Amino acid sequence: MLQQRNFPVWISAIKKQAPLRWDAIQKHQNSVKMRIVHLSDTHGRHKELTDLPLADIIVHSGDFTMAGSEEEAYDFMNWFCDLPHRHKVFIAGNHDDCMYGASQIEGLPENVHYLHNTGVEIEGLYFYGIPLFMEDCMNGTYESFFPRIPDDTDILITHQPPKGILDLTDYGSGLKHHGNAALMERVQQLHLRYHLFGHEHETNGIIRVSDTVFSNAAVLDKDYEWKAQPRVIEVK
Repeated sequence: MLQQRNFPVWISAIKKQAPLRWDAIQKHQNSVKMRIVHLSDTHGRHKELTDLPLADIIVHSGDFTMAGSEEEAYDFMNWFCDLPHRHKVFIAGNHDDCMYGASQIEGLPENVHYLHNTGVEIEGLYFYGIPLFMEDCMNGTYESFFPRIPDDTDILITHQPPKGILDLTDYGSGLKHHGNAALMERVQQLHLRYHLFGHEHETNGIIRVSDTVFSNAAVLDKDYEWKAQPRVIEVK
């Protein structure tokens, strides 16, 4: 298992230090290939996000509903499709029960991608998404999805974290790592640039381990109250 460590990562803005020279700012801006807004676990409260950062791509890592109803899912998708971002990518989480079995969603605009053990190339980067459904966990098929992640994936989107990465949570029996060990094993085999997830509400954060940046963007806490804002990641 990879050791969890904190590394500096560019996110949404250049930190204020000494007065910045314009050529340094311009050099940084020119090095950014794309900007991604990452969020997860909005649980039906998406419309309260009235000032989302602008970026090239917005990624939602699942649990966009609370009760898993079709009405909630349609409300989210209508909101998501109307966002101004050029590309929009989302997967389902364990709360999104109505999405189970829906490998494709008809009627989505061409720039909106629902990933269900599938991938899409956007502006030269390959995104691959794996949903989390309790049915798959109970019947033993969930972990069979991990070996199918293509070796050339640049950005992996899952709902559950890999074990040992931004997954330390106390559910009443002390702090434990609640990520998935098989997912961690597969991630170690890949050469990902980014792994985007949520699920563990108390461990929102972003870290770099080796060459991979891991982002847990769960925006609500364990009581489903606002904990954090969507994260902007600058891809160089």
